[in-house]
Amino acid sequence: RAEPLKFKEEGVRDVVKDVFLPWYNAYRFLVQEVGRYEGTGKTFHPDPERIKQSDNLMDKWINASCHGLIAYVREEIEAYHLYTVVPRLVNFLEDLTNVYIRMNRDRMRGTQGGPEEALTALCTLYDVLLNATVLLAPITPFITELLYQ
Repeated sequence: RAEPLKFKEEGVRDVVKDVFLPWYNAYRFLVQEVGRYEGTGKTFHPDPERIKQSDNLMDKWINASCHGLIAYVREEIEAYHLYTVVPRLVNFLEDLTNVYIRMNRDRMRGTQGGPEEALTALCTLYDVLLNATVLLAPITPFITELLYQ
């Protein structure tokens, strides 16, 4: 939109609070839970086939939501509507952190459903975070590089 853009510290604070912190915290939670999983003597290898075969509705929901976000962001970026991407991203991150991770925390720890369910949930979270990171690389290159490595 052709409007004057004024820098506001509140705007930066809101983006950090609403986008970067939840995203980074989800990444840290994944790293922590993978460490816990590997501490049991098993090795974590992301498996996209495991995600496709999952019967868990939450896995299917967050995966479909992620792929919907990917399609939406690609469409909007191709049309140069960059200002519409952030609100949809914030909604996705809220769903990821406040719904998916909170409701599957015990599953990822292996206390609900055992180690096979933990692996499925961790594979799903890994795949969703990887897709979101790759998707946002053109918009936020430095934090995506940090998370990708």
